[in-house]
Amino acid sequence: MQRNTSRKRANLRDVAAAAGVSVATVSRVMNAPETVAEATRKKVEEAMNSLHWVPSAAARAINTGRTRFVGALVPTLDNAIFARMLASMESRLATHRLSLVVATTDNDPAREAEKAKGLVDIGAEGLVVSGITHAPEFYSLIERCQLPAVSTSFYDPHYQLPTIGYDNAAAARTALAHLTDLGHSRIAVVHGPSASNDRTQARIAGLESHSPKGDLSFYEVPLSIAGGCEAGRNVLQAKKQPTAILCLSDVLASGVLFELQRQGVSVPQEKSVMGLDDLAGSAHLFPELSTVHLPVSRMGAAAADAIAAWVETQKVPGAYLLRSDLVIRTSTAAAASVDC
Repeated sequence: MQRNTSRKRANLRDVAAAAGVSVATVSRVMNAPETVAEATRKKVEEAMNSLHWVPSAAARAINTGRTRFVGALVPTLDNAIFARMLASMESRLATHRLSLVVATTDNDPAREAEKAKGLVDIGAEGLVVSGITHAPEFYSLIERCQLPAVSTSFYDPHYQLPTIGYDNAAAARTALAHLTDLGHSRIAVVHGPSASNDRTQARIAGLESHSPKGDLSFYEVPLSIAGGCEAGRNVLQAKKQPTAILCLSDVLASGVLFELQRQGVSVPQEKSVMGLDDLAGSAHLFPELSTVHLPVSRMGAAAADAIAAWVETQKVPGAYLLRSDLVIRTSTAAAASVDC
């Protein structure tokens, strides 16, 4: 069916006239429907439908001083951790009648500051960021605009922004303790780039402060399945072979598992493999991946509640710690003896 493009688009006044109410009443139906009598609200909604009227977000922002959206800045959308968090955040924000706009930063603080300014320029009423390492320009923007902002994936009650997340060092120690309880003392630790990732830095620091009796060897690779495969090859070339491989991400652990299988190394009979994240697919790998569950969906919902309350009431939320839990599956077992 061909559209009639010559017809004039209805506006707020047209809706008010059709419903027999004031423009102010139509505005209240759009912005605070609970304050309008049900019969009146239905008349306005019927007028909107009959005129095919869709409210203009720009006009509403001018009228109310509200854009009703918050921005989220995450390192990447390639990692399922961030996708799960954002899905939960968007769903919960909708219950607060807020929308979500997402930008990616590539773990680059300067890029993050630039993207944050862009979100503020188009009217973001608050920001959600990852981690606690940010450029001076970012902090300056938050301070200058007096903008609500919370940080996720990290817990630090002393940080200058409210943090909503988990104790990364403790999560890494939980994974390490599982391996040492199984008798592993020579352990390879595989992690992604740490220079610009404070979550990875905290996990490494947690391991170094509680290293087992024996050796920890560290392998830094790209944070990807291919990076995990690379780490698997590097570990197998080491002079002193570890009995376990602790990966600070399930993505890396998946790559390690694939590479060990390709090289004919039996898991967990010859080497145990441990992850940290508990991605949705980790329970379906072969063998099933032992890991530490990070409650990213609950974190997304908690961050949404916190930023929504701050935007609506101007009350700064407190830090919120989410517990990480050990998940034991079949990729880890008691240490096997190996040649030095």
